[in-house]
Amino acid sequence: MISAPAGATVRAVHGGRVVFADWLRGAGLLVILDHGDGYLTLYGHNQTLLKHAGDVVKAGEALSTVGNSGGQDTPALYFAIRQQGRATDPAQWCRG
Repeated sequence: MISAPAGATVRAVHGGRVVFADWLRGAGLLVILDHGDGYLTLYGHNQTLLKHAGDVVKAGEALSTVGNSGGQDTPALYFAIRQQGRATDPAQWCRG
């Protein structure tokens, strides 16, 4: 979970294709990007979704806005990276 103000822009850490952009129980409004080679990034608990399944996005492109959907008390972004279904360290993908 990454603390952020409600309405802040959530941007793609790497280019890819949106494979899911909808409500998911426990994650609220969720965007999942497929980056190829078995890599997925997940962006959850959003306030609004700016992309739809099938959209192709570039690194840095706006995906959604931070919120507290899915039962969170305060606005924050759930961010995860999966490689072949396994969690992986997101530090190598994130830039300040």
